[in-house]
Amino acid sequence: MKILLTGGTGFLGSHIAARLLEDGHELTLLARGSDGTSAAERVRRLMRWHGVVEEEQRQLRVVEGDLDAESLGLAPAERARLLFETDEVVHCASVTSFAERKRDLLERVNLIGLGRLLDFAAQARRLAAFHQMSTVYAAGRCEGVCREDWPDPAAGFHNPYEETKCRGEWMVRERCSALGLRAVVYRPSIVYGHSRTGRSLLFNAVYHPVKALVFLRDVYLEDIRTRGGDRAREVGVSQAPDGTLRMPLRVEAAGPGLDLVPVDFLTDAFAAIHESAGTAGVFHIVAGRPTPLSDIVAFTSRLFGLSGLRAAGPAEAEETPRTALEAAFDRVTEVYRPYMSDRRTFSADRAAPILSRAGLACPAFTYDVFERCMSYAVEADWGGRNP
Repeated sequence: MKILLTGGTGFLGSHIAARLLEDGHELTLLARGSDGTSAAERVRRLMRWHGVVEEEQRQLRVVEGDLDAESLGLAPAERARLLFETDEVVHCASVTSFAERKRDLLERVNLIGLGRLLDFAAQARRLAAFHQMSTVYAAGRCEGVCREDWPDPAAGFHNPYEETKCRGEWMVRERCSALGLRAVVYRPSIVYGHSRTGRSLLFNAVYHPVKALVFLRDVYLEDIRTRGGDRAREVGVSQAPDGTLRMPLRVEAAGPGLDLVPVDFLTDAFAAIHESAGTAGVFHIVAGRPTPLSDIVAFTSRLFGLSGLRAAGPAEAEETPRTALEAAFDRVTEVYRPYMSDRRTFSADRAAPILSRAGLACPAFTYDVFERCMSYAVEADWGGRNP
């Protein structure tokens, strides 16, 4: 098929683009230049990083465009060509910030930009399907099991990202229904790097609290080694003879854990659902078995030479005041705290049969997987050396 894809220079979008090329589709990427680098060059670098071979890249075309511009910022001739040729749209472009101060940007891209893309879909001559990359957290503040259904906007949200993704799903449903287009919404949970190689282009979500702990470790090790350790002693941090740093810090954990999905499983699951004839509606791409936060704390301690870290329930946190060290960690990880203590679970009743037929099962987030992913993150300077 001839597919128009947005978000191809992002983490998820570039993985999806590489997979669609591998599966033999003709792909047009709508992308922007950045910092003096053309859209085409940005995409070429990413496709090399993904290992897309030259033969597959011949099926790839990059056009300069922007969801934040009228008519997607396309030149008239290019827009006319795409309106005539496009069989499907795969929409991966999104702003993923949780910050309230970025609400205007979130609404401009995740809603207004989506509306412009749906306007394009309304005019496309042979378009058959609109594929939307969303998130399970579009379900908002639901309790218990969240099912593969259109979300309830009245549920309330933890942040404007969840809210705009929920409203975006409703836009896709209503506009595609009116146009007679098949709408497919993919909802992954928390996505991290490749389970077998550890490689990633993005180091947020599960990486963020780990990075915060490593940062604190490095600050206090530097204090101990170069300034006598007075600052470390003030917060109860000390270094053992074997080099291990004792850092007494409780990480609040109220829920069963984090539903963690490696990007390789997400990509395989997307491909299986995308290729399944006649699919429509909402599909969860989830692990289905939460990784306890206590495991992630233990993994972090083991890999980075720490002791004194532990997961604690909210009752303990309420009974015993937070220490200065814990308060510093909480400030850095504040936007992720609703997810670190999440009680929501996500069913995959609709996705599971498709994935089962394709022989797909989400890998467990073991220590070996954690070590590969976090070692790569350190090697990549937590994203500072990305392509």
